[in-house]
Amino acid sequence: MIRIFFGGFVLACACLPAVAGGAPIDRQKISSMRFAWRSEGPASLCGNMCNTWISAVGPITDSTPHEFEAFAKQKDVRGATLVLDSEGGSVVDTIALGHALRRLDITTSVGTTVIASAPDGGSTTTLSPVADCESMCAFALLGGVRRYVPLEARVLVHQIWLAKKREHSETASYTADEIVLVERDIGSLARYTIEMGGGIELLQAALRVPPWQPLYRLSGDEIQRMGLNTIDHLFDAKPKEVATAAAREATLANAVAAP
Repeated sequence: MIRIFFGGFVLACACLPAVAGGAPIDRQKISSMRFAWRSEGPASLCGNMCNTWISAVGPITDSTPHEFEAFAKQKDVRGATLVLDSEGGSVVDTIALGHALRRLDITTSVGTTVIASAPDGGSTTTLSPVADCESMCAFALLGGVRRYVPLEARVLVHQIWLAKKREHSETASYTADEIVLVERDIGSLARYTIEMGGGIELLQAALRVPPWQPLYRLSGDEIQRMGLNTIDHLFDAKPKEVATAAAREATLANAVAAP
């Protein structure tokens, strides 16, 4: 089966469909994205106000959408926050994952879960904004109904490419069927980007970077324009436009109620 990579991260599994990914990063050598519930702690410090999130670490593979659906059945994830730390992965399966996130009213962000030893012998769990969301991870991020990219996080993009031609992409020859497959994936990504409320500029930025060049890091302004950031705070449930509208309504109500 022909496989497409977005960024050039090659997985060892030979059964993957069209995939994408950035430069290899040793995320504990995870072969496929893993999902886990995390809670800020110790609870003695934040009590009932402890923030909770789903950590999503590793590449997006052909098994990722199914594994997320199975994870979602174990505990109600509707309206939860999912935090990405990923090198990218499968184009088709990223789109499937993004649709699943949207159906479940998920908030998406970029970050890493840090678990450290506490002086009392226990452990502390915190969410660090220092993380990378590479290649197709940016499109997975779009699946969130609400999206937050901290200033410290890096969102990097790269071009779609055929996996088996990645090593010699500049000198390899390409068949018409291979070109058609790439164009179909680009079309699917364009449609998905618009459906998720993202800016088509995101796909344009990615397609400008060939696989033999370093991934391109999106600036803060680009992240805003491309619709990758829609809320001011990660655990703020209200998008900027909703919060602004609510503030206007409150101001109007106070003015009407004033003597």
